[in-house]
Amino acid sequence: MDKGKIAGAALLASLPGLTRAAEPGHFDAAFGVINHYLSLVLFWDVLPGEGDMPFIVGWLIVGALFLTLRFNFVNLRMMGHAFSILRGKYRPKREAGDVTPFQALSTALSATVGLGNIAGVAIAISIGGPGATFWMIVAGFLGMTSKFTEVTLAQMYRVFRPDGHVMGGAMEYLSRGFAEKGLPRLGKGLAILFALLTIGGSLGAGNAFQLSQSMGAVQGEVAFFRDYPIAYGLLMALAVGLVIIGGLRRIAHTAEAVVPFMILVYIGACLWIILANVELLPMAVAKIVVEAFSPVAVAGGMVGVIVQGFKRAVFSSEAGIGSAAIAHSAAKVHYPIQQGFVALYEPFIDTIIICTMTALVIVITGVYNAPEHAALVDGRNGAALTAAAFATMHDWFPKILALSVLLFAYSTMISWSYYGERCWTYLFGERYSLAYRLMFVAFIVVASVTSASHLLDFSDLLILSMAFPNFIALYALHGKVGAALKEYRAKLHSGELDRELARELAR
Repeated sequence: MDKGKIAGAALLASLPGLTRAAEPGHFDAAFGVINHYLSLVLFWDVLPGEGDMPFIVGWLIVGALFLTLRFNFVNLRMMGHAFSILRGKYRPKREAGDVTPFQALSTALSATVGLGNIAGVAIAISIGGPGATFWMIVAGFLGMTSKFTEVTLAQMYRVFRPDGHVMGGAMEYLSRGFAEKGLPRLGKGLAILFALLTIGGSLGAGNAFQLSQSMGAVQGEVAFFRDYPIAYGLLMALAVGLVIIGGLRRIAHTAEAVVPFMILVYIGACLWIILANVELLPMAVAKIVVEAFSPVAVAGGMVGVIVQGFKRAVFSSEAGIGSAAIAHSAAKVHYPIQQGFVALYEPFIDTIIICTMTALVIVITGVYNAPEHAALVDGRNGAALTAAAFATMHDWFPKILALSVLLFAYSTMISWSYYGERCWTYLFGERYSLAYRLMFVAFIVVASVTSASHLLDFSDLLILSMAFPNFIALYALHGKVGAALKEYRAKLHSGELDRELARELAR
């Protein structure tokens, strides 16, 4: 019997007990059914033989590689200039928008720097071996260009609604960009599809998965939450609700304060473990490189390792799926492409730095293949597996991880609530935005009594599915980004940008 039939039988068996819906098994069975049918629609295997390459993962790999070559490795050439923009050198005084470039980056990073960096990396290595880390880094590097492209388009096609709110992201560049090409119905249909997937992703990956994985880590340190998980859900719901009800500006200010602190705490802890075991570092790096091409006992061989690396990188950095473009569309910049440059830092910080730190800790400590942690691997409890790695250092180190997990999950939830709310508003109008926010908060409580075994698959399905309509737009509209890049670089090298800056400061 296949997994879908098993999950369906479990769901049917649970129907008489709907009054006991808070029991984890009932929610878990429902997720199993959803996963099965979504997989049939969007995740068929495009690679013959033993390798398992889901269509959507191949779609992302090919697209990111194409854009990186098309824009002549903009992800390397413009990093320095992007830092100047972040420092405020080219900040306009009178440009429209809701937040600064740094606040937009912080908001987007607060969504991407989340449980994917802790739980997702541990899961990727436990399934694909240390070699998955190498392909995560490659995916992060290529994803920088995907992020640059989608953020630039989000700035180009954003609109300002009568109430002053910015509406931008894949919804707008799909609908308006395709209308420019004489395909308004196709663009509108893809925009609606993207919005629906984002709403689902916000409740799954951006909410339920974050809550479930963070609760697993916190319960290891606070016994009260093991006995009363709903109390954790209620506290998180209150903390998230206090921020998201205030809209993007409050989210941006919170992210601006929380994100740098949580990144420094987590990276500091990882570096402590790595340096304390520095003699094992060469072995860990060698394993990562060698097993990227010659994996040991991994289903699907090298293809299986690549898929795991790219899946985790996408789930972590969200490059190519279009979510972060929603936050970046609200930034105040003079040239749309400037925010695209700023967005290059997202996959770099999130995947190339933070995910690599986690991976080195997991590989150095060896918890990913330790027999005593087999239950965590089988249950895909990545946060708890990383906690086990931290515990090899000191008994109190898991407390640092629990704090990091809590902050990562919290920051991800508040930002993903904004992504979902913008898509909800795109579909139903501004007057119903509060209804979505209340639903998001309520879903946090529901997630606290939901089993985690199917949540990871559910999150992968929805998040990765967003890449399908989004990359259609990136392919169709990349010429406009290429023209803007060429024009901007000519102004930069001729000194015209600096002259514009001087005139701006003289006003």
